[in-house]
Parts: sequence; C-alpha cells; structure tokens
Amino acid sequence: MQRHLIVLLALACGVAAAQGTPPVRLRATVVSYTAPNLVIKERSGKVMSLTMPDETGVVEVIPTDITSIQPGSFIGTAALTRPDGKLEALEVVVFPEAARGSGEGHYPWDLKPDSSMTNATVAELARSSNGRTLILRYKEGEKTVIVADGVPIVTFRPGDRTLIVPGAKVFIVADVIDDQFIVRRLMIGRNGLTPPM
Repeated sequence: MQRHLIVLLALACGVAAAQGTPPVRLRATVVSYTAPNLVIKERSGKVMSLTMPDETGVVEVIPTDITSIQPGSFIGTAALTRPDGKLEALEVVVFPEAARGSGEGHYPWDLKPDSSMTNATVAELARSSNGRTLILRYKEGEKTVIVADGVPIVTFRPGDRTLIVPGAKVFIVADVIDDQFIVRRLMIGRNGLTPPM
C-alpha cells in the first residue's frame, strides 16, 4: 500500500508523463461516478466526462496543521513569488515519510496565474507570530517560503473509490487520448475538504 501511495504521489505532484503530451490537471467537484465513468464540474464551471480505469488509484487528502511542518519534513508548496524574491505559500502538503522525494524540485504550477510548485526538504524553519518562514532545499537549489497562518496545510493517505461521491472535491491528473480524458491519479477530500493544490 505504501509503495502504491509513493507511485501515485510521484506522478501526481509535478512529474510529467513519459509521452509527449503533458498530463492535464483538473480541480473539480464530483457530479456522479459509475465505474468507469466519472462526471465532474471543473472549477471553471465546465461539466466534463472522464474515464477512470480500474488501475487508477485514489489518494485521500486530509487536513493537518502548521506544527506538522518541522525541520527535515519533505513538503510540497504551491506559491506566488513576492517582490523580494521569497515565495508566499498558497498551500502546503506535508508528505508521508514513505513518499519523500516525490516530484522534488521547483517548477511552474497552475493553481493560480504565475504560481509555482516546490517539493523539497525543510532545511531551516523560523517561527513567528503569524506563521513560519521556511528554507526549502532540493537537488538544484533552495527557496525561502513564507507560510502565513491560515494557509491550507494537508497530508495524504491511501483512499478508495467509496470516497467518490457527488459533491466531493477532487484534484485529478488526466491524460487526453483521442479527445477522451483518462484519469491517471485522483486526490479527493472528505466532508467538503478541497484538495488545495
């Protein structure tokens, strides 16, 4: 199960598909699911039909808090660059230890215009009255990230398809083959939780 989770996270968190066409990331609400057909309402409001093969795994996104970010933690953070060059976190994922190294690096992300994703180890951490300042190190370099209080902080655990119910919030990585969206990875929140990535 842990190995399965590692593979899912590595593929979902910024690693491009091997084929020439990059995967598509979708942030949406489930409209209906009757295997293998998944209907979602994408954040733009567009209703889309996707195919979810039997081998596609499900990862549950669960809330955690800022105290789970510690020196040595491996995290992912979508962020915007501030005028001073530091990154302002939009969200933080604290990876399970078994998934350390997933998608490591710093690269463009599509949560918001001009946002980036940094998956890296917390090398240094400074606490303040309104959050944390993190020095993140990855193979190619390092970034300074400001994580303000109130920024969504989540982690992952293996999920299953019983979570795919109308109204559930999802983050999907899909391939487009012959104009059909094929779900390759699905991250889902329970009880209204929106995967913040």
